[in-house]
Amino acid sequence: MSAVQPGTPSLMRAINDRAALRALFQHGPITRPELSGLTGLSKPTASQLLGRLKDAGLVILDGRREGLPGRTAETYRINPRLALICALDVTGARIEAVVSGITGDVMGEFLLPTPGRAGADAVSRVRAAVAGACAAAGISPDELSRVTIGIRGAIDPGTRRLWYAAHIRGWQIPDVIGALENGLGVTVEVENDVNLVALAEHVHGAARGHQDFVLLWGGRGLGVALMLGGRLHRGATGGAGEVGYMPMPGVPTAREAGRYAIHGLQALAGGRALHSVLRSHGFRGTTTGQAMSTAVRARTGGDPAAAARAASALQEVAVRVATGLAAITALIDPEVVVLTGEVLLAGGDELRGLIETELHAMTIPQPRLRMSAVEGNPVLAGALEHALSATRNELLDSALTH
Repeated sequence: MSAVQPGTPSLMRAINDRAALRALFQHGPITRPELSGLTGLSKPTASQLLGRLKDAGLVILDGRREGLPGRTAETYRINPRLALICALDVTGARIEAVVSGITGDVMGEFLLPTPGRAGADAVSRVRAAVAGACAAAGISPDELSRVTIGIRGAIDPGTRRLWYAAHIRGWQIPDVIGALENGLGVTVEVENDVNLVALAEHVHGAARGHQDFVLLWGGRGLGVALMLGGRLHRGATGGAGEVGYMPMPGVPTAREAGRYAIHGLQALAGGRALHSVLRSHGFRGTTTGQAMSTAVRARTGGDPAAAARAASALQEVAVRVATGLAAITALIDPEVVVLTGEVLLAGGDELRGLIETELHAMTIPQPRLRMSAVEGNPVLAGALEHALSATRNELLDSALTH
């Protein structure tokens, strides 16, 4: 179909359709008078527009809303099956997948253990996870418009290979995105998991309303996401934010330890290093997060000796984490820093306050530190948001070309 011409009635209808769809995405079910108020269209034009979108299958009736005495108004909403997407969170232990309609309502969920059988590659495992989520949603994988994958690694846009991900079997293949798209028959995006967490925090969480912020993930590994001017900063090869490898005073560099061995900030403030700190003060746990939780409870418990040991342990942890953050905040000067990940979340507001105090003592920029406010799986929430945003933009763009 040829593009509409400037100034034609077709172009005006397309512009109005786009404005209406955007209002419906942003505000949910609305009435004809509400659409008129949100878009500036006259009520007759809004009524004609909604009728046209309904006939095209883009919007559906959502019931009636009581208004003034004796009056009701029909409400309309985006057809949730206008586009279907699948979001995945991939780790070395499992793949978690959800299927959603274009409105963001989750229709089906699936959890797939991985790596599974020996030799299983990325394509076969992702295909199995997608199929499981689609089955739970009662749809066929062929109905999907997009698949977005969050993973602990980064895609190099030049080589189209996934790197920083040697720990996840089966993903070290040429042109991993192309292989996935060929295997699934749908548009596929692969994004760093910490970047997706930052996106979720930006839209729904602790960084909402902020255009320049840093998100620090502290778990078994360390990772940073940088949101600059409201956009994720990925770097020339996708590796921006891999701060575990950032050289730090007093710990080995890649030169001494090897390129992918534990060195730099990971050796100072990674999960293994912090676990050693906590153990040295008598706080143990199967994971670093468990040891951290034990220390935090002891800090406010009734045993003065345990509370003193906990205070010392948390202070040492805070200094280590703040030392890494100081280099980042001095360079980026963010509005806020969001703390998340198993270990930092286990430290809670007690640890956050200590890190903030130490950070502000080290640097001239003094951003506020906040704990994550995203519930559930933040990687999956970010992957879903990423997929929804891209698919909605495509739908809005198509309104101007048809």
